[in-house]
Amino acid sequence: MALPRRVVIALGGNAMTGPDGSATPAAQREAIARAAQHVAAVVGTGAQVVLTHGNGPQVGNLLVKNELAAHEVPPVPLDWNVAQTQATIGFTLADELDAALAARGLPQRTAALVTRTLVDPADPGFTTPTKPVGRYLPRDQAERFVELGQRWEDRGDRGWRRVVASPEPRSVVDTPAIAALVAAGFVVVCAGGGGVPVVDDGRDHDGNSTALRGVEAVIDKDLTAALLARELDADTLVIATDVAHVMVDFGTPSARPLGRVTAGELRDLAAAGQFTSGSMGPKVEAALRFLGAGGTRAVVTSLEHISDAVAGDDVGTVLTA
Repeated sequence: MALPRRVVIALGGNAMTGPDGSATPAAQREAIARAAQHVAAVVGTGAQVVLTHGNGPQVGNLLVKNELAAHEVPPVPLDWNVAQTQATIGFTLADELDAALAARGLPQRTAALVTRTLVDPADPGFTTPTKPVGRYLPRDQAERFVELGQRWEDRGDRGWRRVVASPEPRSVVDTPAIAALVAAGFVVVCAGGGGVPVVDDGRDHDGNSTALRGVEAVIDKDLTAALLARELDADTLVIATDVAHVMVDFGTPSARPLGRVTAGELRDLAAAGQFTSGSMGPKVEAALRFLGAGGTRAVVTSLEHISDAVAGDDVGTVLTA
């Protein structure tokens, strides 16, 4: 196979935290440094690379800070949390990736961009939010945030948990800026956590006319990565996770890994309920959307195999047009 010209890599949450899930600053930097080595290897193949990433643990930590400090300072909205974590992870990835690129003698350097993703204000997710975020709280504590306009649900013995909208990404607002940075020779870190959700409904938080405004929501990062890959005319989408392949019959004696697979086969397996919404489902859906929108090749594999996944078809679950 010919090497791809432009690759979008979607890093999973395991690339941002320690092996035990620790999200301390030291654990995050160490994990990001390891991830940067694998990304640098992809850059070494000669492909232009755009990097997206998860931010679940980091947003979760900010939500806890909001809760603990609510009696001292007003809690900031979820779109602000997404933007803050994009910036923190972005500059850390830029530092570590620059070092990894320099160690390989590669001339490229990294640029991180706080990125907005457009969603539809009429998306049904806003009227029926289902995406759980943050920690569980006792009812009396949760009610404090309900009074601030948040939606919380009783989850039984574990307590109450906040739920937010998870609308469909419609377009990545900052794609032109990302494309310009790529054309200038940068490895670009962008669209973290699916992007900061924004709507274009002609009004701001105070009711005044404006172009865009942030909204409280969480966008699936893999679906945004697939959308961004098409908007950037990328050849290949690589979704990095913590397993080498998508598995069929996961957790049963008949479990088996998927290697090369057609879109039809993968769609049939998804329709049969093989991939759960909280795990592999969004990754499979992202791969299918990328191919369906004209993409050439999508691969789901583990972080340590991403450079091999770019160079050949014998690693990971490979979906080709």
